Amino acid sequence: MPASKTASQKKVSAAQEVARLREEIRRHERLYYVLDKPEIEDAEFDRMMNHLKEMEAAHPELVTPDSPTQRVGGTPRKGFETRRHQPAMLSLDNAFSFDGLADFDRRVRELLGRDQVDYVVEHKFDGLSIALLYEKGALAYGVTRGDGVTGEDVTANVRTIQSIPNQVDLALCKKIGLPADFEVRGEIVMPRKAFEELNRQQEERGGKRFANPRNAAAGAVRVLDSRITASRGLEFAGYTLLAGGRAPFARHSESLDAMGKLHLRAAKEWKLLRSVEQVTKYCESWTDRRDSLPYEIDGIVVKVDQTPLQMELGYTSKAPRWAIAYKFAARKETTVVREVTFSVGRTGTLTPGAVLEPVVVGGVTVKSSTLHNMDEIERLGLAAGDTVLLERAGDVIPHIVKVVSQGKDRRPVHVPERCPECGSRIHKDPEEVAYRCLNVACPARRRESLIHFAGRHAMNIDGLGDKIVDQLVDTGLVKDFADLYHLKLDQVAGLERRAEKSAQNLLDEIAASKKNDLARLVYALGIRFVGERTAQLLAEHFGSMEALSAASEEELTAVTEVGPKIAASIAEFFSERANRQVLDRLRAEGVDPRHERRALQSTRLAGRSFVFTGALARQSREEGGALVVAHGGKVSSSVSKNTSFVVVGADPGSKVDRAKTLGVRILSEDEFDDLIAGKLPLEEAEPKAKPKAKKEAKEKKVKEKARKKSA
Repeated sequence: MPASKTASQKKVSAAQEVARLREEIRRHERLYYVLDKPEIEDAEFDRMMNHLKEMEAAHPELVTPDSPTQRVGGTPRKGFETRRHQPAMLSLDNAFSFDGLADFDRRVRELLGRDQVDYVVEHKFDGLSIALLYEKGALAYGVTRGDGVTGEDVTANVRTIQSIPNQVDLALCKKIGLPADFEVRGEIVMPRKAFEELNRQQEERGGKRFANPRNAAAGAVRVLDSRITASRGLEFAGYTLLAGGRAPFARHSESLDAMGKLHLRAAKEWKLLRSVEQVTKYCESWTDRRDSLPYEIDGIVVKVDQTPLQMELGYTSKAPRWAIAYKFAARKETTVVREVTFSVGRTGTLTPGAVLEPVVVGGVTVKSSTLHNMDEIERLGLAAGDTVLLERAGDVIPHIVKVVSQGKDRRPVHVPERCPECGSRIHKDPEEVAYRCLNVACPARRRESLIHFAGRHAMNIDGLGDKIVDQLVDTGLVKDFADLYHLKLDQVAGLERRAEKSAQNLLDEIAASKKNDLARLVYALGIRFVGERTAQLLAEHFGSMEALSAASEEELTAVTEVGPKIAASIAEFFSERANRQVLDRLRAEGVDPRHERRALQSTRLAGRSFVFTGALARQSREEGGALVVAHGGKVSSSVSKNTSFVVVGADPGSKVDRAKTLGVRILSEDEFDDLIAGKLPLEEAEPKAKPKAKKEAKEKKVKEKARKKSA
C-alpha cells in the first residue's frame, strides 16, 4: 500500500473537511445572526470561512448552492414580519493587512484601466446592519439585514432611536437633489457608556452579561417589545444612501454630505483620499485611537468614491468589487490558565473552558476563554498552569492562540467520565470530536429537549413554546418529558401571563398528545441522526417502544435506510439508564403508542419511490406519503436515480432541479391525486425512459462496440 493518499482518498478527505467546515460555520452563523450569542471572534470566523473558500476553489465539484460561501448573512428570526431588500444588502470582502489593501487597490485600478482612483474611508461600525426606508420624507420601514435578501421588519423599534429622524425636510431633499422616497443603510450601535450601564443593570438583576456592544445592540433591536429598544440608548450611523435602488449622486462622498444635511447621522471622521498610501496611513492612525471613540469600531471601510466607477466594477455574488473592509488586528496579552472546566450545552455537548488569571485585553478584563473541544486542547498542547497568549479580535469573546510557556505544576486536561450537570455517563463517538451527555432530562439540555418534544412534527403540543417551557423549567415544575403529563391547572395558570383558559387549553393539548403514533414519539425523543423519516421506518419495523429500545445494533441495521452510524446512535441513546427511566415514566402516564400495521389498500405503487417538495394545498406531505405507503409505494427524503416521482407543491426547493437533471417525472398535486385515485394510469405517468438513462445506455453501447472492435 503506497504511503501517499490516492486521488480518491484525497477527494473523500476534502469532502469530509468541507462538510465539517460548513456545519461549524452554519452553527456559528446561527449563534451570531439569530441567537446573538457568538462563541468566537470575527477573525476566527473569517479564517474558517476563508479556509472553506480555499477548499471549494481547489475542489469546485464540492461547491453547493447552500454552502455558507454562497450566502451573505443569517436567517431572519421568527416572530417578525419580513421584507425583501432591493437591492440585496451584501457583505464586504475583508483585508487583514496593508498588503491586502494594496492588492485591493491594484485590482480596482487594473479592472478600471486607471492609474489613480479616489477612495472614501469610513469607520466600520460594530453594530446591527439596518435599512431605513423613507416615503415622502417620512420613515416608513426599518428592516434588519437578515440574510441579505430578506430582513426583519423592526420599524416600531427603530422609531424609538433618537438619532433616527422619523421625518426629513422635503424642501431640503429637493434642494440637494434627493427624491422624497429614498433609503439609507447603516448600523445601529450601542455606545460604550450605554453598554457598561446595561451590564451593570444585568448584574444587579442577576442576569447574564452581554459579550460586547454589538450583540447588546442586536438583541435590543430584535425584540418584540419596543420599550426595551427605547431603554438601551442606541444610536444610528449611516453609510449608504439609495434612491430607486441606486446611488443618487455621482460620488459616494456627496451621499455622506447629503446624509449630514438631512440629520441622518454618518461617521464624522470619514475622509476622501487620493491613493492607497493615504488610505493605509488613515487606517494606521485609527489602530491605536479607536478606544477614544464613544462607540466600537472593528476596522475601516474603503470605497471607490465615483459612482460610475462603482457600477463599472460591479459585484461578486456576495460583495461589491469597489469596497473592502480593513479589519484591525487582534489585541493580544499573556496570562495563566488556572484550571480547565467543562460545561454542558443545550444539545448535551461538553465544552471545555479555561479559567484565567484576570487580564485586561483591549480595555476589557478577561477571566475565561472557551477551548471549543479536546482536539483544540491537544492542538495547543495545553494544560492547567500554562502561560498562554490570549487574543481578542473584533472585541468579541477571546480565545487562546498558543501556549507561551509550560507551568511548573501543570495539570493535564481530562474529560470527566460523568456529566457535571446530572452525573450521567459521558458518551463519545470514535468518529467525532465531541463528548456528549445523552440524558434527555439533563438540566443543561432540558429546555432544548422539551421544545423539540413538543414540536409540530414531534408530539405536536400547541402552546408549549419557548417562553412557557422556560417558565416550567425555571420553576422546577418540569424536569423531563413525563412531568408534562403531571401538570395541574393551578400550576400552569400560576405562570406569568397565563390565564386559566389558556392554561386549560395547554393541558388539553398535552393530554391529546398521548394519542400520537409511535413514529412521533420516536422522533420526539431527540435521538441523534433520527429524523421524521427514520422514526417512521423504526416504528413500522419494531411496532413498540419496548422492542425498539431493546434492539441490538445488528437488529437496527436491518431496518431500511438505517446504517451503522444511526444504529449506533440509537443503541447508545437507549443504553443510558436515565433515558430508559424517562420512557418508563411516560409509559406509566399512558404515553405508550403501538404501531399497527395496516393492510395495504393496493399494491399499485409497489417498487415506486416518491419524494415530496413544497407545500401541498389539500393535504400535508406526511398525509401524501401515507397514501403512497397505503398503495405499496415508498417515500424518500432525497431525489436519486432510483426516484420514480417527485410531487411538487407551492414554493418547492432544489429537489425539483435535481429531478429535472435526472429525468425523474414531476407530478403536480392534481396529478398525484389522480394517480392515487387510479385516474392517471402508471404507464402514462412514468416517462418511457429517463433522459440520463437514455444517454448512459447509448454511451454503454458505444463503449461495448469499441471494445469488441479492439478485441
